[in-house]
Amino acid sequence: MVAEGPLAGRHAWIDTLRLFAGISMIGLHVTADAQGQPFPEATAAERVVPMLLRTVLYTARTELFLIVSLLLLLMAQARHRRSYGVVMRDQARRLLVPFVFWTVFYAGFGLIKAQAFGYGAAQWERVSSVQGWLGFLLLGDVKYHMHFIPTLFGLVLMYPAYQSARKQPVWGFLILAFLFLKSALEGEIYPLLWGGDALPYVMRAVKILTYAGYGFLAGAVLGLWERSSAQVRAEWFAPLALLAAALFAVKLLATVQVVMQGRWDLTDPAAYWADYMMPAVLLLLCLSRADRSWPCWSSRLARYTFGLYLCHPMFLDLAEIALRDSTLSPTALMVLELLWTLPMTGLAVWGLAGWRGTAWTVGLGPLPGMGRRLKPQDI
Repeated sequence: MVAEGPLAGRHAWIDTLRLFAGISMIGLHVTADAQGQPFPEATAAERVVPMLLRTVLYTARTELFLIVSLLLLLMAQARHRRSYGVVMRDQARRLLVPFVFWTVFYAGFGLIKAQAFGYGAAQWERVSSVQGWLGFLLLGDVKYHMHFIPTLFGLVLMYPAYQSARKQPVWGFLILAFLFLKSALEGEIYPLLWGGDALPYVMRAVKILTYAGYGFLAGAVLGLWERSSAQVRAEWFAPLALLAAALFAVKLLATVQVVMQGRWDLTDPAAYWADYMMPAVLLLLCLSRADRSWPCWSSRLARYTFGLYLCHPMFLDLAEIALRDSTLSPTALMVLELLWTLPMTGLAVWGLAGWRGTAWTVGLGPLPGMGRRLKPQDI
């Protein structure tokens, strides 16, 4: 469905996916402890609710945001073809300028949490070293999920290849080959380079290369949308829903193990495929219902999704600092952190977006020294 009125031209089903992806990232972080672990000190019963919510939210993952971003870029190219140089210049302005700003911000802000949790000296050493800043700027490891921006930019570099899937949607199946390649390469590289400084950089290169499969999927989705009718797409819903249910069942089984053991299991091949394929299936599932009625308010809120990614770590850090000595259950901690982080992040992004001088920091408004506005749907 295409939104009407002041939001005319926006596809509400895509905006809904973007919004879900942004909110899910906040939910993922509040369903783990301050160290990013599944509350290992709690009992199995106390881990049930946070892990179940995490399983639902993890149907989106950062990968969904990446796919949708690439889909929107390909749609923009289909409407108005621009040269490769122009596209890359615009994407660098949209992605890398805010990324550098927030990288510098979190390099300093992260010292607050580090001091509160007793690793202030190590964090200060990292912030004051060349190696630390290489990681911040090339890997995006200054804060969780900042990594998605350099990853997305790396994927955008390959966007001309994805256009082949628009012409021949069968190339969308390359996602399977690339995910298999990702699993195989990681299995070889980790033991080979473990403990070395090169490991995170090689793994990031592998991630960008193999995530190209999501780009081919985005191109295939655009091609299918252009070639199919609403009636034909509706017939895809039932088999896609069954596939989504099967993948979710696999995720639930993996969640049971996390609940019982109190640690992430990163070696389960079934969980690997369920995790990385679920965003793709979710996109296709929504495509099959693209012509149905979708909430138009999602289009109004989706423009702030990029800002949700960028701004939520600061409020989550403050919540974790305030609750670091708490004896509350994991469920109570999760609820308190969510009730604080989500609305405060929303207000912060709304405030930054509302002022011309700061709107660019959340992917909206003109960039410094430029007079034109960005199109938030292209981010």
